[in-house]
Amino acid sequence: MSTERPAARGARSASAAGPARFLAAALVSVLAALALALAAGAPARADDDPAAASDAGSAGQRIADALRTSPVYVDPAYRSAFPAEEQRRLAAKIEKSGLPVRVVVVPLISGDAWSGDPEKMVDVVRYRMAEGARKKAVYMTLSTNEGFLDGYEFPRDGRYEAFWGVAAVGHQDDMKDRSLYAKFSRALEIVRSGDGRKQYEKATADLHDDDPAERDGGTDDGGADGGGADGEGADGGPSPLLLGVLAGSAVAVLAAVALVLRTVRRRARTSARAPFTSPRSVFATARAAGVRDLRKRAQRELLAYNEKLLAHEPGEHADADLLQLALDAYAAACTVLDEARDTPDLAGVLALLHEGRDALERSEPAPRRRRKARAADPTLPLCFFDPLHGAAAERIRWRPLGRREALRVAACRECSAAVSARRAPEVLTHRHDGHRVPYFEVPPEHSLWAATGYGSLTEETLTARVLRGDFTRSRAGRSTRASRARRGR
Repeated sequence: MSTERPAARGARSASAAGPARFLAAALVSVLAALALALAAGAPARADDDPAAASDAGSAGQRIADALRTSPVYVDPAYRSAFPAEEQRRLAAKIEKSGLPVRVVVVPLISGDAWSGDPEKMVDVVRYRMAEGARKKAVYMTLSTNEGFLDGYEFPRDGRYEAFWGVAAVGHQDDMKDRSLYAKFSRALEIVRSGDGRKQYEKATADLHDDDPAERDGGTDDGGADGGGADGEGADGGPSPLLLGVLAGSAVAVLAAVALVLRTVRRRARTSARAPFTSPRSVFATARAAGVRDLRKRAQRELLAYNEKLLAHEPGEHADADLLQLALDAYAAACTVLDEARDTPDLAGVLALLHEGRDALERSEPAPRRRRKARAADPTLPLCFFDPLHGAAAERIRWRPLGRREALRVAACRECSAAVSARRAPEVLTHRHDGHRVPYFEVPPEHSLWAATGYGSLTEETLTARVLRGDFTRSRAGRSTRASRARRGR
């Protein structure tokens, strides 16, 4: 089996083939991407089963328990490739570095507890480790592409540049065919240096040579075309006019190819490029925003919250009202999940679970010295602009474009910084009347989430509004409009 790096192999073949073959390869890639996108959007089957999420939780708990005693976890299947002595040496290096690094080496097989997706495995383990959104951590795992590693950093805007640095290891020539211990040790060194992006650019420099069109266009192909034209006899050959048209078309196509490639390369130089380790990295990003994967995430969190409720033992002085809210939030989340059809609804499930977890935590009385602080500093809801960003960090003053009045909304750190810099924050969108608009621009009578801002715009809990039927009425309103539209046709 060839051990040449897949990304380099693909880049070199594209360069040698010239613009025509490069376009063909690009077309095949696009078709493959569409096929994967269609597959991702297909109805969920076995992997949507809550039992599968429970299996992931059990496996994740086993890994989490092991990581509490050592920063390195290696599945028994890899014990021969990563012996215990090397595991201890790597763990000692991590502890000496003082970095929040965790190494998880497990088989990644389609159909396993996390469907062969290392990112999903890391999410489950972090949940079982009770690591919040702002908890600093770097996870290193095997990649689904043989010979490469994947790095995940939390918070995602962290300073270690682990995403790039860990990916760089698989591209470094001296790491070819090295042991897992050597590769993870090198990844640790790069993370510790904090210049992962620079290391990645250096390791992949051979993948960014001059554009294929600039090297090949008009030289070999042009000479061949010229030879063919001169070799044609005047008798029975194509007319000069036809040859001129064909040659002009070929030149136009080559020029277009060169322009497109040069534009793509210029943009790539000025923007963050994803590592070349595997096409999975590209498609995983798209899948993460998809309804299907978000539904799975909501199912996992709902099951985990149910386990938390079952395991909770109320204290003697527990707040009965907050305990009831915690229970009602679970029922409301189940209701929304059952009827959810799109991303805003699934985000609503996460918002309800956030509300329930907060109520459960606050149901137990705090020490006397902390009671006033807790009452004066209520827990914030999820980010108003996009609840998928996680819990809000603060309330900010925000004036919607074209409006005079301002609102006070809960925002995550990234959205808060964007508003402070007079930039538009990233927002959750929703398709309304055939157009994709920010979810909060949908008429509030048609969307519970627009009416409440996922908890930012109302004092009443989301749980209470769902249980009294507000979510059902908004769903019914959308169904009525759809029926009227069909009758109008």
